[in-house]
Amino acid sequence: MKRLNAPCMYLDISHQPADFVRRYFPTIYRKLLTLGIDLTRQPVPIVPAAHYTCGGVVVDRHGRTDIGGLYAIGEISYSGLYGANRLASNSLLECLVYGWSAAENILRNLPSQAEPVPALPSETRQNANPRERQTQLNRLRSELQHIMWQQAGIVRSSEQLMQAQRDIHRLQQQIDDLYSESKLSVSLLEVRNLMLVAALMVRSALSRKESRELHYILDYPSAAPGEPQPTLLQPD
Repeated sequence: MKRLNAPCMYLDISHQPADFVRRYFPTIYRKLLTLGIDLTRQPVPIVPAAHYTCGGVVVDRHGRTDIGGLYAIGEISYSGLYGANRLASNSLLECLVYGWSAAENILRNLPSQAEPVPALPSETRQNANPRERQTQLNRLRSELQHIMWQQAGIVRSSEQLMQAQRDIHRLQQQIDDLYSESKLSVSLLEVRNLMLVAALMVRSALSRKESRELHYILDYPSAAPGEPQPTLLQPD
């Protein structure tokens, strides 16, 4: 897609009998029909999609983070059990193994756990125009997705990443303004967290002066000598 400047590629399974397609791919077949595409005889437009990250919150072998009582398991965690070329089934195995290990650790330590955190104060702020606020959040989310796709995607350069860093900082200032004056909501917190994760990802990519597995940057096409080292960052 990058080389051809194409909006998508196409997946074609029309060489298989129609009954075969409907039998083995019934869900996607029915879904595509609602979009006007017949999988049995038409190519399907496809694009890459990121549904996990390589890395995440650092945990120990019980899934514990450095915050007492907080565990992280699966897609969100950085356990060290996989390398820079993470495969989809790894996270499923992690959920099974770490789910068991974390549950055992929680049960073992539950009696000695400190008292729960006091309840947060009730929310007193009100949005003057909730629909307008949601429109702003949708715009910020969409702009962030565009920045990460165009400037921090599969093929990136230091120049692109630095531009992404500037753009994300600009968006963070906008979301901070909304956060300070708006009533808290799931959408507001999600977009604010997305900004933070995106900023950390770009900082991490800029700090790696090499290409290793799927961590690829045009400026440094080769792997650095020596053993690979993880990049650990703290939010500002």
